[in-house]
Amino acid sequence: MGVTVSLVALYGLVLLFLLRSKSLGYGSAFIAIMFGFSLASTGAAGPVNELTTAVVNAIGNL
Repeated sequence: MGVTVSLVALYGLVLLFLLRSKSLGYGSAFIAIMFGFSLASTGAAGPVNELTTAVVNAIGNL
């Protein structure tokens, strides 16, 4: 679990740096994908899925 959380932090920092420097390309797409997969394997996956479901349901009710 500790390794997964540190990977999420590392990928998140690299992705933040790439977005702020506006150097987007294939490398940053790979970092974004790896950040998503790493985040999905942490405890944050449940709340993120619930939030996404709530947003989709709210949009559907408009």
